[in-house]
Amino acid sequence: MIHPTAVIDSKAEIDEGVSVGPYSIIKGNAKILSGTVIGSHVVIEENVTIEKGCEIFQFASIGGAPQDLKFEGETSFLKIGKGTVIREFATVNKGTGLGGGITELGENNFLMAYSHVAHDCKTGDNVILANNATLAGHVTVGNYATIGGMVGVHQFVKIGDYAFIGGKSAIVKDVPPYVIAVGDRAKLHGLNNVGLSRHNFSDETILALKKAYKTVFRTGLTLNEAIEKAKSDSSFPEVDNFVSFIESSGRGITR
Repeated sequence: MIHPTAVIDSKAEIDEGVSVGPYSIIKGNAKILSGTVIGSHVVIEENVTIEKGCEIFQFASIGGAPQDLKFEGETSFLKIGKGTVIREFATVNKGTGLGGGITELGENNFLMAYSHVAHDCKTGDNVILANNATLAGHVTVGNYATIGGMVGVHQFVKIGDYAFIGGKSAIVKDVPPYVIAVGDRAKLHGLNNVGLSRHNFSDETILALKKAYKTVFRTGLTLNEAIEKAKSDSSFPEVDNFVSFIESSGRGITR
């Protein structure tokens, strides 16, 4: 399953059932679990763990050094969750000591061609980055979030569960869960109704989220007043998630 032109460090751990294509390079202390397919001309750097059943296409760069002037060569890591697909020319960097030392992709992520995940990012499960989507350092992305083509996400931004970011957007503040954000600098455009329906959210849940969205962003209340009202108006856990995300925002919320 390993092409004879592949260059693999003796310290790398590669399970049975892993496929490695022509001219790919796998460096020391990399760990690749069973069922993973590595295409041709892929570079996997040191201290990278790739869980079961991933697929990495040609010319991807996995676990490169952080593009961070504060990085001084300290040991750091990258972990890629099972079932993740990384397409051509995508780049994923390791963490930094100041950022916790690890970049983590969740399970079943889909990184399309030329997308980039910088140092110390953390994504949930079933996240999609379309072509040329770019996460700067320390970005956090929730489960089932979709980030459109040519989107740039600023350092330390958080994107909530099931959020949808429209193409060519610039995201400089946190994006709450369940919403659509579009533009340079992005603004909110209501709930991600299509995404929520596709993921089998009940009509009652969607209505509760719509009410909470209107309370927070369209009633003219102060943010604290709106949060308290949204809490008191609903017992849905999704509304709790929506409100808690807004309460805990460090960079401020996209509005």
